Amino acid sequence: MELDCGLTKGEKWFRYRAAAIIVEDGYVLFARNERNDYFYSIGGAVHMGETAEDAVKREVLEETGVAYDVDHLAVIHENFFYENSGSMKGLDCHEIALYYLMKPRGTRELHSESYTMGVKETMHWIPIAELDQYKAFPSFMKEFLLTEHSGIEHIITDERV
Repeated sequence: MELDCGLTKGEKWFRYRAAAIIVEDGYVLFARNERNDYFYSIGGAVHMGETAEDAVKREVLEETGVAYDVDHLAVIHENFFYENSGSMKGLDCHEIALYYLMKPRGTRELHSESYTMGVKETMHWIPIAELDQYKAFPSFMKEFLLTEHSGIEHIITDERV
């Protein structure tokens, strides 16, 4: 088993994550599982010795069943939140995530059979224009997708308040 780049100390948890922004025809791809009441971006922990770009390609393939190519690094996200479920419930979390914009494939067809820690994940194409009607994280995604960008954005969110 690969060792994730993260640690827990007392009531605090830190993780280094690579995530994908996958857009097809006005829709953005999010995941959801049977345990939580919210949607979340495709991605996961970077393994020790693995580049973030390799991690995002691996995670996208594991979660969607489809190999997407990376277009470019789009966002460095510093995220602070309290975990509300699972084995991490109650922990004060600090996450650094690198978000990669993936190259569109021209189809929303997926072959997902993803499980995370024994919990089935399902993939959901959400219309970008309606994203604010969903409980979806990261919370910056709709605004980010509807605005022009040059270079890499640095976004900080604090969901603890």
